[in-house]
Amino acid sequence: MRSEKAINICVVGTGYVGLTTGVCLAATGHHVTCIDTDERKIAMLRQGKTPIYEPGIEDLLKTSAARIEFSTTHTACRDADVIILAVGTPSTITGEADLSYVEAAATDVAKNLSDTKLQVIVNKSTVPIGTGQRVKMIINRVLTAMGEEAHFAVASNPEFLREGVAVHDTLYPDRIVIGAESVEAINSLRMMYAPLLEQTFTAPQCCPRPEGFSLPALVTTDLTSAEMIKYAANAFLATKISFINEIGGLCEKVGADVTEVARGIGLDKRIGSRFLQAGVGWGGELLWQRHAGTCCYW
Repeated sequence: MRSEKAINICVVGTGYVGLTTGVCLAATGHHVTCIDTDERKIAMLRQGKTPIYEPGIEDLLKTSAARIEFSTTHTACRDADVIILAVGTPSTITGEADLSYVEAAATDVAKNLSDTKLQVIVNKSTVPIGTGQRVKMIINRVLTAMGEEAHFAVASNPEFLREGVAVHDTLYPDRIVIGAESVEAINSLRMMYAPLLEQTFTAPQCCPRPEGFSLPALVTTDLTSAEMIKYAANAFLATKISFINEIGGLCEKVGADVTEVARGIGLDKRIGSRFLQAGVGWGGELLWQRHAGTCCYW
């Protein structure tokens, strides 16, 4: 049964971020439609199976089955209050982000917007600074070509998920960042995240609420600053990993134990112990590249 605050959400893209986001939002009481052009993936999801491995996803998918749907078309966007773009942005051979999937998604969404209510289009994919404005331009261009009008706003809502604990990170986040030029857009997303911000949802058995968990912070800012927060966070985490690997190299030369060194500095609250494990055992979006001593966070 949907609560009075439940809203209609479309998530475009059923990859790691999109599927985790969609399933968790459905678990908190919203009605969610996940869209993907890959018919094989949609067929799997309709059967209750997931194309990715993430602890807790299939359990939440089963318990939220009444509130989540899957589709290969974008027509469901017409009824959505919030439309989340969570498509891939792979690196090109030159290292730049390939925004072709984001642009295609924005075009498809623009063709299926409502003409009767405000809809918020949210960039959740990791995108370069300025992509929000680019999405807005694409939507306006498509609407103009079609001779139609729509009341919409573009927002940035970056994700901060870790593979293996993505359900936990979504349901019990450190903070939620919302960037938009429109107060209406920020209020819509605040309503969408109210169950997480207030922790009013029933914690699932597959991912219980951590003991002593404090309510997450809500950061509301402009569109560009929200995009920059994501890149700044990525860069800082990459810096910590790169730093401890450099220290590891020094430890090898002088006979010190890098594990003990990391523990010793990590107990300093200004530094912290997370992301101070030396080595190359990093996967997912965090890729350690042993090239010219650099660490790249994609």
